[in-house]
Amino acid sequence: MNHFTRVDSPLGLMLLTSDGAALTGVYFVGQKYEPTPRKDWVQAPREALFTSARAQLNKYFARDPSGFDVPFNLQGTPFQLRVWRALRAIPHGATLSYSALASTIGVPQSVRAVAAAVGRNPISIMVPCHRVIGSDGSLTGYAGGLDRKRALLNLETRVPASFELVKAIGRAASM
Repeated sequence: MNHFTRVDSPLGLMLLTSDGAALTGVYFVGQKYEPTPRKDWVQAPREALFTSARAQLNKYFARDPSGFDVPFNLQGTPFQLRVWRALRAIPHGATLSYSALASTIGVPQSVRAVAAAVGRNPISIMVPCHRVIGSDGSLTGYAGGLDRKRALLNLETRVPASFELVKAIGRAASM
């Protein structure tokens, strides 16, 4: 049976889904591949799993890098599961290119397939697909939108948004 709830975050409303025992999804509402709860799904905002996930997401958004320990039940192809396991190994505050990720899992010739699997990650933030960037350092591809990807990476580098604003003003002033 599918359970769901919606939670607020600094980056917008999120949909959390579970099978009752483990998280099956963490999506920004409106993101690509977000499922639509069906009539047979149970809305369960007080479910212990969702309460724990909400608390851990709140800590994450408060810049606590302690990580996530809620159980996941990732559903995908064997290849997708392999990519998603590798995503979980990218440390908080670090990034990895799609090509480096492909090499890491032993398929350096499959960058596009790796990128497609990253894009289908059903558990945003907790399985950190936002930490995967272009080989030139550019922000590319994020089902939740590039603005959110940028915000998540900035959050993890512990650079306050006000500092980013000061840098932007400084650049504009020097032109």
